[in-house]
Amino acid sequence: MAILKAPLMSLGASGALGKALVFFGWKGLDVVREYVVPSNPKTAAQVTQRGYLTEVVTAIHTAQALATNPLDEDDTSAYALLGSKAATPMTWFNMVVKQWIDVLIAAKVPCIYSNGTISSKTAGSFSCLMTLNEKTGSTLAAATFYFGTSKSALIHSSAATVVAGVSVGLTAENLAAFLTAGTKYYMQCKADAADGCEGANSGIYTFVAE
Repeated sequence: MAILKAPLMSLGASGALGKALVFFGWKGLDVVREYVVPSNPKTAAQVTQRGYLTEVVTAIHTAQALATNPLDEDDTSAYALLGSKAATPMTWFNMVVKQWIDVLIAAKVPCIYSNGTISSKTAGSFSCLMTLNEKTGSTLAAATFYFGTSKSALIHSSAATVVAGVSVGLTAENLAAFLTAGTKYYMQCKADAADGCEGANSGIYTFVAE
C-alpha cells in the first residue's frame, strides 16, 4: 500500500482506476493499492458452513416472530449471560449461532429456548417453563435444570419435565435442599448427555428465591 501526495495531481482521490489501482483514504492519509477481486472459491466446507449460518439466523428470526412464547428480552439476556462466560465474551446472537452450529457439527439437533418464565420462585415449590424451538421437533427427550449462586458454578440440579416438541420445565419442585429465600440464583437448562439435542442449552437466567 503506497502513501501518496497530491494523488492524480489532485487534492485527493478515491475509487478504482480501471481494474489496476484503487485510491482511498486511510487514517487521514491518501493511499493506493492494487485492484483485487476477493476470492470466493465456494468449497464444499464453505458452502456447508454458510448453510449452517443461514439456517440458524432464520431460526432466530422465526423464534422472535412467534405469536406466542417468542424469543424475548429475558431470553436474549440469558443467552448474553451465557456468552459472557466464553473465553472471548460474545453477544447473545453470536452465542446462539455458535451453539447451534456446534450442535450440528456434533451430529445432534440444535434448539433455541424461548419465553423462559419462572412462575414460582419459592424454594419449596419452584416452577419454570421454557418453549422449545428445535430444528427437528420432538427430539429433546431428557434435560436437567442446573442452579447456583454464580453463573460459573451451577452445582445443583433437578431433572426437567419435557413435553416433546413443546416445552421443558419444572412444576412445583421442592428445591429447599439448595435454595434459600432472599438469595440470588442463576439457572440454566441443559439437554442430557446422549440426548438427541445434547449440547443445545438454554441461556442463563437469574432470580431471587422467595
